[in-house]
Amino acid sequence: MLHESNSYPGRAVNMFAKKVDRVLVGFNETKRCLKNSENVIVTGTPTKLKKINIDIAKKKKLLSDIGIKNDGLPIVLVFGGSQGAQKINESVYELIKRNLNKNYQIIWATGPKQFDIIKEKFEKENLSINNLKNVKILPYIYNMEEMMNISDLLICRSGAMTVTEISIVGKPAIFIPLPSKMANRQEDNARVLQKIGAAKIIQNEVINYENLSNEIDDIITKPLELKEMGELAETLAPTNVLDKIYNEIDKIVKE
Repeated sequence: MLHESNSYPGRAVNMFAKKVDRVLVGFNETKRCLKNSENVIVTGTPTKLKKINIDIAKKKKLLSDIGIKNDGLPIVLVFGGSQGAQKINESVYELIKRNLNKNYQIIWATGPKQFDIIKEKFEKENLSINNLKNVKILPYIYNMEEMMNISDLLICRSGAMTVTEISIVGKPAIFIPLPSKMANRQEDNARVLQKIGAAKIIQNEVINYENLSNEIDDIITKPLELKEMGELAETLAPTNVLDKIYNEIDKIVKE
């Protein structure tokens, strides 16, 4: 048995798909890319993250704990993976420096290696990283499930797990796919949500503070569109993933 989390199957899965009993996949799109589709089962990709209902009091506490006020402004969550994403970080830094986030609050995980670099850049502009308006900058977010659930818009890379988790929490996203010389797997993943109107894509090589700011404003200032994008994302949320995978294993063992 194989499991492919990405939208477009990688070389190893393509090579061995004909030799295994089952190929389990995270997205419906993947099934169309494999020749022996009768052996392909869409299970989704397993993740611990869940959609949770967080009331106003709990939300205020979560924001207070990281030092940000809940003044009614929408929340934009920015992250680039455990190590951060330099192009995203550069664009968000410029956006904040120019005070373009007047209509929303930003929770920004820079990645541990880039946190001090970002801090020094703000200090050179005589700005304290701890006193930026409508912004909280962190090296890393440990309670990502809670942060994703209380946010209104996500800005991030588009790895298979991230795209899956965004569909589970039902949030709109702006994806900046990590480019690859061999294959643009992250772009393929991002397009799964883009195609249904749940996400926007800015390519890594063209992202800057201007086009990022424009995309954020275009989404965040339209509450109905924001809500609709989130609902569309949730239509792709996988359900009972572990049970589906277990059932397929059980069938093979019994066969």
